[in-house]
Amino acid sequence: QVELVESGGGLVQAGGSLRLSCTASGRTVNTYTMGWFRQAPGKEREFVATTSIKWGGIQTVYADSVKGRFTISRNNARNTVYLQMNSLKPEDTAVYYCACDPSGGHKININEYAYWGQGTQVTVSS
Repeated sequence: QVELVESGGGLVQAGGSLRLSCTASGRTVNTYTMGWFRQAPGKEREFVATTSIKWGGIQTVYADSVKGRFTISRNNARNTVYLQMNSLKPEDTAVYYCACDPSGGHKININEYAYWGQGTQVTVSS
């Protein structure tokens, strides 16, 4: 069983930056696929970014809406994945969720992830 705990959310002005962290416990997730999703009020949860191991290297995939502004990275020594968010916009306001799955490969669908965190609120003011 894997427990994921997100942190780093908060209130920021448009154009600002935040870095979210997600620390896993219970298992070492170095080879797991890690992902970030978000859910805005009244909307469905949507994919943001994912990082996975492929052919010994790291593969990352981003939603078009965040490409060039967000960066996903991982620190295996800390069993942690990060989401660096720059040039934030009011439409980025949402609860951000971390997820992971042991089966590998890049995953952009909610039902592909076995474990989820509780989420952290990000609010971007205009």
